[in-house]
Amino acid sequence: MQVLVRDNNVDQALRVLKKKLQREGLFREMKRRRAYEKPSERKAREAAEARRRARKMARKHAQREGLLPKPKARKADGGRR
Repeated sequence: MQVLVRDNNVDQALRVLKKKLQREGLFREMKRRRAYEKPSERKAREAAEARRRARKMARKHAQREGLLPKPKARKADGGRR
């Protein structure tokens, strides 16, 4: 992973790096590996993740088919004034 530092602006580069790491799921993975996870807990977590993914895919499919309303569009400015 690579982040460019422009105009010696390290703070902005760090924000970009953190955002990229967040999207990749690195922080979640580090938190999960801090302590031992029993095999039964791992199975339960993976099953819950699979259910969440399936619900999300079903919701997206229903929206494409017109059975559910589309989500409201976000503002371009991110809600900042």
